[in-house]
Amino acid sequence: MNYRRLGKTNFNVSEISLGTWQVGGKWGEDFSDQTADTILNEAIDGGVNFIDTADVYSAGLSEKAVGRIVRSRSERIYVASKCGRQINPHVNEGYTKEALTKYVDETLQRTGLERIDLIQLHCPPTEVYYRPEIFGLFEDLKTAGKIQHLGVSVEKVEEGLKAMEFDNVTTIQVIFNVFRQRPLEVLFPTAQRKDVGIIVRVPLASGLLTGKFSPDTTFGEEDHRHFNRDGAGFDKGETFSGVDYDLGLRAVERIKELFPEGDSLAQRALQWVLRHDAVSTVIPGASRVEHVRSNLAATDLAPLSDAQYDGLNAVYTDLVKATVHQLW
Repeated sequence: MNYRRLGKTNFNVSEISLGTWQVGGKWGEDFSDQTADTILNEAIDGGVNFIDTADVYSAGLSEKAVGRIVRSRSERIYVASKCGRQINPHVNEGYTKEALTKYVDETLQRTGLERIDLIQLHCPPTEVYYRPEIFGLFEDLKTAGKIQHLGVSVEKVEEGLKAMEFDNVTTIQVIFNVFRQRPLEVLFPTAQRKDVGIIVRVPLASGLLTGKFSPDTTFGEEDHRHFNRDGAGFDKGETFSGVDYDLGLRAVERIKELFPEGDSLAQRALQWVLRHDAVSTVIPGASRVEHVRSNLAATDLAPLSDAQYDGLNAVYTDLVKATVHQLW
């Protein structure tokens, strides 16, 4: 495992870490503590020392699993969680100091940790980024010893840029992959200049970039890849990175031509993300232990050649860019 500095947190984190949206069960399926524990332990055994969770993942069960395993291990594991998505309806007015403080307290209770290393606002409405009192609240939580650092998980590049105007924002979590390249233009250079860590989520475009889907693939009714393609549940950019499913399949077929030896497309997609120095860590999810092993193995492969890297970018430019680039 290789490690990178997470911006001004000064945490030295695994460049491939673990996101826990679907840990313990696939999207929409019942949560399994045993599956979650196995996945988390496998990741840590493989050198992962940064785990991202949220209070809404499996209604808090993900946080409980993360806390349970982290407390059982001797290694230093950095825990990042997120708050705000419990607000219903999820609107600017629901973001109050009282609500957010309550959520952080509940995260501490569920994880059993004395302090959360990194708490992130969880894709708040754009208006929240214009409220200094919300960002100031987290200074109070730091003083109280409840959190160590503040970050923001964003939907749009513009939200990340606005968040970085607040000096106490230490990380930006953003969707970035072969199919979503806009962060390269302004967000990443700004983050590097301000020493803000970049946490990349959805690196495999909800599985599209694994190359394992087809027009006949079906998803369960509670799986966001079934119900959220048009944004029925939340921002549609979280599902297949906002790319039309059929278009994504066509793009993947072209990607396969770049790797005729049958390379794991998932591993190559992760390598593409990590080729960018602004990225501190990438947090692919896993619903099975085999997913963890495959993701971590990306660090053992020979690097992408320049021709492969350019070829992946050409797929984006030729097929995908016009449909997503200016939306997020």
